Amino acid sequence: MLLEGLETLCLLASEGTMAKVASRLYISQSAVSKRINQLELRLGKKLIEPDGRQIRLTPQARELLARVAPSLAEMKGVLADSQTLTDGSPLPVACSETLLAGYLARFMHDYLARDPHIALSTHHTPVILARVRGGDVLLGICAGRLPPGHGLCAELLLEEPFYLVGDDQDEAARPDQQGALADMQPSEGGISEGVLVQDKARKILTMDLENPSNRYLREPLAALGFAPAMELDSYLALIELAKAGIGPVLLPAGLLALVGDQGRKARPLPGLGRPLHLVYRPNSLKRARIQRLVEAIRGHFARVAIADTSSE
Repeated sequence: MLLEGLETLCLLASEGTMAKVASRLYISQSAVSKRINQLELRLGKKLIEPDGRQIRLTPQARELLARVAPSLAEMKGVLADSQTLTDGSPLPVACSETLLAGYLARFMHDYLARDPHIALSTHHTPVILARVRGGDVLLGICAGRLPPGHGLCAELLLEEPFYLVGDDQDEAARPDQQGALADMQPSEGGISEGVLVQDKARKILTMDLENPSNRYLREPLAALGFAPAMELDSYLALIELAKAGIGPVLLPAGLLALVGDQGRKARPLPGLGRPLHLVYRPNSLKRARIQRLVEAIRGHFARVAIADTSSE
């Protein structure tokens, strides 16, 4: 009961409402409230308080979670490793939405005929890592750079290049890396020309570069002479804007087919890409069913890499 209460408190910290926590745990809101009440009685302190329509953690609750959350996630992961995984058990897999749309939809269609009990969910990369660490899912397929110290096994599946969609600027007028880097050098008078570089940077539409998995793109984009005009949290929105001719739009290679004619005219940005990783807990591959799925995913992305190389 103590573990359940702490897990529920952790979810309240991120979700903010009893209803969202109940949905995540597949229990009723009254059951969520009961767990928190029992934890408060056990610890002898108030842990939550109302905050409009949401729930706010008390300072005592935040201090408690700061101390126990890492151990709690590891404990949940160990328990998940110990659970029996039969052929009929749900096998939860967390995936980046863009990878599901760009690379894995057909693969999953075919693989579900072999294993119909795979349970897919889509999240941003930081959430995927947290869910794999905590044992909420048994495999993660994510895009972008992984933070140091994530504590998981990570296999590089593919280096996915980025393309600029809807860029009809003349070749001679396009910024190149050499020119952009030269602009960053101090002038002869010793005055930095950073302001001029910012003014000359071409505006593009990108994904959210504040996402920890995407932050690394800021500097290489600036070096190529680009600056975000808008940063969107949804690739679906970027795709629709690209199809409407609002651009240029930065998109990964796997999504170009979803843009139609604009995607076929897209131009690659040399040296700019994102790594795609398969992540899992160290003991996960000891279970044959997970091992089979991992081998199938490896083979699928190996074929994707070969196809990309042959089309160049």
